[in-house]
This record gives sequence, C-alpha cells and structure tokens, in this order.
Amino acid sequence: MTGRRRAPLLGSFGPLGRFGPFGSSGAAGTRRLLVGATAAGALLLSGCGALPGAAADSGSTVTVMTWAPGASDDADSVTMAGVTAIASTYAKWVNARGGLGGHELKVLTCDEEDSLAGAETCAREAVDRDVAAVVGSYSRHGQTFMAPLEAAGIPYIGGYGASDGEFQSFVSYPVNGGQAALLAGNGRQLAGSCDTVSLVRPDSIVGDSMAALLDAGLALGHRHAAADVVAPESATSYDSEAAKALHAADDGCVTAVLGDRTGTFFDSFRRLPSNDGGVRISSVLGSVSQPLIDSTGGRNSPFEGAYVTGWYPVSSDARWKEMREAVRKYAFEDDSIDPADSAVQTTWVAYTVLTAAVEALGDGEVRASAVTSVLNHGLKVDTGGLTPELRWRYQDMLGSAAYPRIVNGTVTFQVVRGGRLVSQKTGFTDVTETLSDAKAVRG
Repeated sequence: MTGRRRAPLLGSFGPLGRFGPFGSSGAAGTRRLLVGATAAGALLLSGCGALPGAAADSGSTVTVMTWAPGASDDADSVTMAGVTAIASTYAKWVNARGGLGGHELKVLTCDEEDSLAGAETCAREAVDRDVAAVVGSYSRHGQTFMAPLEAAGIPYIGGYGASDGEFQSFVSYPVNGGQAALLAGNGRQLAGSCDTVSLVRPDSIVGDSMAALLDAGLALGHRHAAADVVAPESATSYDSEAAKALHAADDGCVTAVLGDRTGTFFDSFRRLPSNDGGVRISSVLGSVSQPLIDSTGGRNSPFEGAYVTGWYPVSSDARWKEMREAVRKYAFEDDSIDPADSAVQTTWVAYTVLTAAVEALGDGEVRASAVTSVLNHGLKVDTGGLTPELRWRYQDMLGSAAYPRIVNGTVTFQVVRGGRLVSQKTGFTDVTETLSDAKAVRG
C-alpha cells in the first residue's frame, strides 16, 4: 500500500481530524463526479445495446452513489480510493449476474477530497442526481454531508463509521459498530490474556472516550482499568510514551490506538532498552492492518504476536471469496483495491445490504423512499457470514445517546502469526452490552 495513507482514527463521537475536530480542510478544487458503470451500462446509455449477462431492462436502473477521498498531494489528507473502486467493481460484478433483481445497478462515485466542502458537494450531487442511496462511503465530515441527505430522505447505507452522524442520523444504516465496538472488544480480547494493560491513545476528545470503552471490556474479564497513557496527536517518535506504557503494563499488555501513528509508536516501543519482549502488544483494525504488518517486516514485524480486534472475519476467510473473485475478474489491474482493507470490506458489505433491499422491493422503480421504507420495516439481511444478520428496526438498535443507530455490536478477535492476521477465536463476540455500560466504568 505504498504511497497511500491508512484510515485515520475513528471515534464514538466522530473522527477528529488526525485527531482534531474537523480534520484537514483538503483541497478546494473541483470535485470529480464519475460514473462507475459497467461496460454494459455504458453501452445501454449510449444506445449501443446490452452485452450478454448485463441486466436486461435499461428502464429500471438503480442509481446510487459512493464517495471517498481520492488521491491528494496534501500530506494530512486521507486517500481511500479503494472504496469507490470496489463500488464500481461491485456494479460490474452484479450486472454481469443479471443486476439487482433484474435492475441494472449504476454507481456514481465522487471524490470527497477529505474536506468539509468536498463532502457537502458530494452529498448535494447525490441529491441533484436523485440517487436511491449513498452506499458504503468513507468521509470524516458527517456534519456537512448528513443534513442534505436527511432533507432529501436519501439513506446512507454502511458508511465506514468515520463520523458520529453515521451512528445517530435517522437516514443512516450502519453495518458495524465503529471504533466504539472495537475498543470495547479490544478490552474483552485482552481480558483473556493480560493481568495488566496500558492504553496509549491520542490527546484529543476522541482519545478521552477510549479509556472507558476499553475498561468496560476489561471489567467483564475481572481485570483492572487500563493505565491511560496520553500521546501527542502527531509525532515522529514516542520514546517517552512507550517507556510509560511499558512500565505501567508490568509484564501484561500494551494496546495502542493512534490511527496512522500506531506503527510509529510500536517502532519506538520495540527499541526501548528495557523491553525484554515479555509484554504483549495489541491494537484495533484501522490502526493496524495487514498492509502495515507487511510493510514493517511481515513475520519479522514488531506486530508479530499482536492481538488485534476487528469487525469482520480475517481477509483470508472463505466468506470473502465472492469479493476476491469480483476483484480478480473486474479490477485485476486496479491496485487501489486491497481486499484486506476494512474500508473496502465495509463497502462490499454495504452493497450486499443494498442488493437485499432492492430484491425485496421487486419490480418497479427503486427510489430512496422505497429503500428507506424496506429497511425501516424489518428487512433481514444475510451477509453470508461477514456479519451477523443485519436488521434496522427500533428494537434492534443500541439506543445509547452516543451511538443509537448501532445494530451490529459484534467484533472479531485476531492475532498476528507468521506475519499474517489470523483468527484468534472462531465467530463473533457481541459487545453490545459492554457499549451500553461503558460510561459507568470510568466516568
């Protein structure tokens, strides 16, 4: 993944830039609105006829949008080109299989430029183009993109969880529990192996919420609260913080959740002269990923043996077979798509939800109001085991003040072995109750 930044830290109250309240302003140039249609769709639009295997009825097209920040020269901006690329790939894949219940899928993609203005522009384009849904997107700027969608009644299906609005807005249908679930789950994971834990987290509002979430998970394993080690938002070395974490861990575990600075922290940690290797390290997906492990030495990486909490099965799991096949067949030359990227995976799951919703609607025009209605009225979505069954009725939602729209409060426990992220425990661990109790642990 050379040359591309990993996803920044998420938070139960939204992302705070790298760790600040609104993130980078990004470039203010023209936003690109692209059509991620299939070759078959392009021919239909140009009047040249359909290719074999394409959805047959060009009059019943389902148009949706996916946005994410594209390539940028801004060092503080995030690049998530894989999100829009997998969306376009899904359209090619599903249209070759007959479309969504016979409807052709047309995917519009928008470069949100990791900026407030860019996110708002993409949302207003979605409204102007009268899309049936915004699906599987990535943006840290929910404060600008959610209001236009709400006003137009356009559902936001399965965004990455990089803004607080995704877990609060009535038009949002999240497919995972965001970073809140990862932190609570990480506490549960570490409680099984660590007598003592140090948490290294950013000095920010988001960072301030992390300790209570981790502690809630630790408490279920009858472990003491973690030592809270606050780290600078941006640094090239974390020697002081690494020493504090090592001392407080006392032969237990150190977990660091510093977004794209997590690798920098563990580089400092492994070089401590007093570190004899007896302390286990840990993190969550989004702060640690397979590409990071690969780039730092694979089986010789400082992450070898680390515990990692994620949302989905590991990328080598057979349940990702269809996504890998779609990428291999329709995007084999697109190196922006990494099947191990949790943002790419979330977008694939989001399009699975869209497919279920459209198929449930049957014949006729598919509009935003119809998609919203079917999701609100108890549609059950089977994601092929990539998540538990998803459903967005009122009684299915967590309902807490911070993240009322969470319907999937499960995580997966992973570990790095031989330079690869593999499952530590079979199946999903439900941390819904832990999320509900989190505030009471370290108020």
